[in-house]
Amino acid sequence: MKRVHAMPFGATVHGGGVDFALWAPSANDILLLHTPAGAAAVSHAMQRGADGWHRLTLADARDGDSYAYRLPNGTTMPDPASRFNPQDVHKPSQVVDPGRFEWTDAEWRGRPWHEAVVYELHVGTFTEEGTFNATRERLRELAELGVTAIELMPLADFPGARNWGYDGVLQFAPDATYGTPDDLKVLVAAAHALGLMVLVDVVYNHFGPEGNYLHACCPEFFNAAERTPWGSAINFDGAGSRTVRDFFIHNALYWVEEFHVDGLRMDAIHAIRDTSPKHIVQEIREALDAGPARERHVHLVLENDANQASMLARDGSDRPIAATAQWNDDLHHAVHTLATGERDGYYEDYADDPPAGFARSLAEGFIYQGQRSEFRGGEPRGEPSTQLPPTAFVSYLQTHDQVGNRAFGERIHSLGDPVLVRAAFACLLLSPHVPMFFMGDEFAASSPFLYFCDFGPELASAVAEGRRAEFGGFAAFADEAARARIPDPNAEETFLASKLRWRERGTQPHFARLCEVKQLLDVRHRLLVPHLAGAHRAGNHRAEEGVIQLDWKLGGKRLHLLSNLGTQPAVQAAAPPGAVIYSARSAADAKGLRLERGAVHATLEDMVVD
Repeated sequence: MKRVHAMPFGATVHGGGVDFALWAPSANDILLLHTPAGAAAVSHAMQRGADGWHRLTLADARDGDSYAYRLPNGTTMPDPASRFNPQDVHKPSQVVDPGRFEWTDAEWRGRPWHEAVVYELHVGTFTEEGTFNATRERLRELAELGVTAIELMPLADFPGARNWGYDGVLQFAPDATYGTPDDLKVLVAAAHALGLMVLVDVVYNHFGPEGNYLHACCPEFFNAAERTPWGSAINFDGAGSRTVRDFFIHNALYWVEEFHVDGLRMDAIHAIRDTSPKHIVQEIREALDAGPARERHVHLVLENDANQASMLARDGSDRPIAATAQWNDDLHHAVHTLATGERDGYYEDYADDPPAGFARSLAEGFIYQGQRSEFRGGEPRGEPSTQLPPTAFVSYLQTHDQVGNRAFGERIHSLGDPVLVRAAFACLLLSPHVPMFFMGDEFAASSPFLYFCDFGPELASAVAEGRRAEFGGFAAFADEAARARIPDPNAEETFLASKLRWRERGTQPHFARLCEVKQLLDVRHRLLVPHLAGAHRAGNHRAEEGVIQLDWKLGGKRLHLLSNLGTQPAVQAAAPPGAVIYSARSAADAKGLRLERGAVHATLEDMVVD
């Protein structure tokens, strides 16, 4: 089976050679530098059309050849739509014929979203080797644990040998430090063979600060009047924006069609400036539905700090109109505040009653549904979310963001009260939300996840200084000596320290954590997942003196969840009705159900159908 996504950008291989196309309305006299395998580079003048496209067909060009564009000012740049840049972002692109790869997963139709248990991983630090091939070798362990989807942090080619991925500049080229495009395809096919979905994190709100040549060849790609934390906004709604929008729509389709992935996670859509009648997220959803989603499950997950429940709305058939789900930072913040006692920064918005906030988030998804945020200067945040199914929320105790944005990259199980962390994790895995692990969660990994990059010298120095200055407002880093201890993001040892230590999985206490997670996921898959497709709306919640009580209507069942997140043991006069599916640190006695601190008790009750 062959899979090729046809697009108007970049290099397209066909029987008569290769077509090259670059959109650069402000540029004239662009040269294509073509380097056949084993030969010297030859320059060719491209033909400029009235629509701003520069095109050329070379009959002698082939798969594997190198090519680059030379601008009138002498700048030589890779193709912004390069499928592969083996020598990094400043060097020539490589012609790729995706039709050469023979797929082995023709029968794969994906999985419905309610079956998702997501595992976020960074390819470079997930294994010692840091490659697609090494990641593939670990997939069976994840599938056996109960994971059903891996989410790969951004793959778009970034500058240097290491990066989180959010500094990508070549959106169509998997970074060469991880392997070739074919290596990624083999990884995807292997995941499908194990029943694992593959999601790819994509960044459509900005380009990285090094290696982005679009400013030089095509300033129309940006709107200088609109600023984001990363500079000029991408032009999604101004003059010329149709081609810019098409660039990203094709990118979304490219990953899903050419690499056969099962969905995308869109980074920080709240930072996308788009006042068009149809938001770019909606247009991407429609393109997916009109294409690959006609034959298989394709999911679209958002990061959206604005808590726009409208982006998650369902139609009359309970199908997502735009996004399938959203990362739920509200739940994370409530748990973090509860378990660690931290109140700095955005955590101040969750400090009032963390158990109650956690309960509300489990029941309703968002905590902030229009209330004013003190951290944001009293501005209202969010939209009502009670009309959404619980599976519209991807929830977690930590992510790359929440770990890596700490000065020393500590994980919550090294910071928080272990009793409360354990209880919160059990509540999450037994809830109807889609749970997500950050790599290493399953065995309480001891390795940190630090912020790392590999920029050129001038930018590297500015990033290191900026990183340390960023923490200057915290009491712990008030003096210069304390800030100097913050790891340098550009140092290789910072990257190496962030790699998972897989040998820990077989040692205590990591193995005990792994066994507990496996038990919880087994309960989830056997007893909850069969009913989650019938969970259409928010649940009910109560919180009193740290004891939280929740219930949700599922398909033919009612799920009850009880947990003591307070400081003292508690007694409930009556246990929740239904068959017990999980119980830890709780026991029935003459007074009722005794809940030790950190107790979790879940039951599944048959519902009477009228």
